[in-house]
Amino acid sequence: MEQPLAPYSVCNLAAVNLAEFADKESKTVNYEKLKETVRVGVRMQDNVIDATPYFLEENKVQALGERRVGLGVMGLADLLIYCEKEYGSEEGNELVDKVFEAIATTAYRESIELAKEKGSFPFLIGKTDEETKALREAYINTGFMKKMPEDIRESILEHGIRNSHLLTVAPTGSTGTMVGVSTGLEPYFSFTYYRSGRLGKFIEVKAGIVEEYLKRHPEADPENLPEWFISSMSLAPEAHADVQCIIQRWIDSSISKTVNAPRGYTVEQVESVYERLYKGGAKGGTVYVDGSRDSQVLTLKAEENEMDSDYVEETIEQRKVVLVNTIQDLRSTNVTIGSEVGDTCPVCRQGTVEEMGGCNTCTNCNAQLKCGL
Repeated sequence: MEQPLAPYSVCNLAAVNLAEFADKESKTVNYEKLKETVRVGVRMQDNVIDATPYFLEENKVQALGERRVGLGVMGLADLLIYCEKEYGSEEGNELVDKVFEAIATTAYRESIELAKEKGSFPFLIGKTDEETKALREAYINTGFMKKMPEDIRESILEHGIRNSHLLTVAPTGSTGTMVGVSTGLEPYFSFTYYRSGRLGKFIEVKAGIVEEYLKRHPEADPENLPEWFISSMSLAPEAHADVQCIIQRWIDSSISKTVNAPRGYTVEQVESVYERLYKGGAKGGTVYVDGSRDSQVLTLKAEENEMDSDYVEETIEQRKVVLVNTIQDLRSTNVTIGSEVGDTCPVCRQGTVEEMGGCNTCTNCNAQLKCGL
């Protein structure tokens, strides 16, 4: 998980859509707009702490005591593309460092302003002034805070800070997909790929940012896009790791990030990536070797599904979706069609539903029918 917590801790997460802060004409970042959004985000999340109904008293005590929030991002890859910077390149990494520095320092300065208005998080307040001073001294001398600008550290000594933690980069898989940008801080998996869904691996997905670029540049070759359209699978694993380490410099909690490695990547190569992450200051990391699981949510080509059913093709919002025609007279069979373990798959009508990795999945077509994660 991207969010390590103390016992009974809770953390409300939010994400800033970085794609919204790119000036597409000047190929630059609108930092003032970004900082204002971060300030609003910090205040919103701090208010959520008080507005939340807590079902366990222990959760309430911990949440109100530390006032932890986790402001993250989505659309980082889009921002880099709009700025014509290649993800993982030296120029791209310089921009990433500057963007996350702006996010982190703005979030901390705003939390200090909140402390002036409403007080510090209670766990930073001692029984006496001397105890409070000692707690603040300890706080600003933690590993992360030692790297923060001196004005922030001095302000915390004087005024305290409203939130114990402010930053977390969560995956934003659903929300990023919903608004049409790259998820979390990941590059695009590919600019054309197939996504696993309820009907199996049939849904071809094309990134909207490519269509947008082609409309703005009709002379461009869609099969030979500029180098800043780099995908997750074409990026070196070491470059993935380096981007994570740069961002970790400005994240007080932790990060959800996948280092994608090609098929055939050896155990020794995976080990070297983890060593790179550790030496670079990452708090954790995930290395995923393509093809290492029988079933993947994302693939670069449509996987074969052996089914005898008829197929109906239709286009929905420029996506080609193959739907399985499963309309049958249910009274003609004595098997149970459904999504529970032991049922016959309602998609292909051939496989049996079994629990696989937290999801009720068909043994024949691999359709994920019900997930408990």
